[in-house]
Amino acid sequence: MNRDSNDGNDRRNFLAGAGVIAAGASIAAASGTARAASASGFTPERHAEDGWMDAMGGKHRVFLDSSDGSGGIQAMNYANNMLRAHAMGYGGTDSDYAIVVCFRHDSSPFGFNDAMWEKYGRLFMGRTGVRVGETDEQVKVNPVTVANSPYGNRSNTVDALRNRGVRFAICNLSTLGMADQLSRSTGVPSDEVYQELVDNAIPDSHIVPAGIMAASRAQEYGFTFLYSA
Repeated sequence: MNRDSNDGNDRRNFLAGAGVIAAGASIAAASGTARAASASGFTPERHAEDGWMDAMGGKHRVFLDSSDGSGGIQAMNYANNMLRAHAMGYGGTDSDYAIVVCFRHDSSPFGFNDAMWEKYGRLFMGRTGVRVGETDEQVKVNPVTVANSPYGNRSNTVDALRNRGVRFAICNLSTLGMADQLSRSTGVPSDEVYQELVDNAIPDSHIVPAGIMAASRAQEYGFTFLYSA
């Protein structure tokens, strides 16, 4: 399962104009992981829960992390930019890349489908900061499912990117937190709201125990870590 919690200190710039490498986070390519293991004798333990990351394959691996609304939308754009640049600059194909976009903390609502946005859009707006222009009108669709939307993700939608091999990680801890909030406002038991959210996660997504944990584990599987803001 995938959802995330936030530490409140996640704002950074994105590396080389595309996003920032989170402070203190190592960038581990598969070869780098192998060198570290041989030099120190340390080999990360493997867990079945993380097996989906390794199953993605790829000649290059990138984990795009986000923890707020702006970062979540930009992570979608950065995923497209990487695939586009790889094709233009290296003559590569989408299948060369394994890319995970992570929605955690305040970007977590992007991990749920339009039905959940129509039902719980007010809470999701509060978390992501997404608005319809300058109005207070409720956003009733997931912004990252809309092509040519006013939200800044251009045509980089969930469907467009997943059809190119991109996968999504959704923070479980954030999902639990939202379920508790919605339970208090609706009177529906928290576990029922939680299950409803999980059942309505976007396609090709994984509910991870915590987004920050998924970011760490991804590096153990050779994913370069980039933080999107």
